[in-house]
Amino acid sequence: MFLREKSRAKDGKTHRYWSVVENRRVSGGGVVQRQVLYLGELKDSQRTGWVRTIEAVWGEKASTKQLALFPDDREE
Repeated sequence: MFLREKSRAKDGKTHRYWSVVENRRVSGGGVVQRQVLYLGELKDSQRTGWVRTIEAVWGEKASTKQLALFPDDREE
């Protein structure tokens, strides 16, 4: 399960709407995505809380990776 973002331009502003989505494997080897829960617009702190909830309940780690903007400036 993961959070999916849908962006929409409305009245000159960009609004981001969030949903909890799951992947399911079906017969024939295909994968179908299903919206489990519609969350609407979330603040950053609320989104972080939902990511933690999904990790805790379903035991899945988010597959995000932080990259340096200027890797040459970093000391290893």
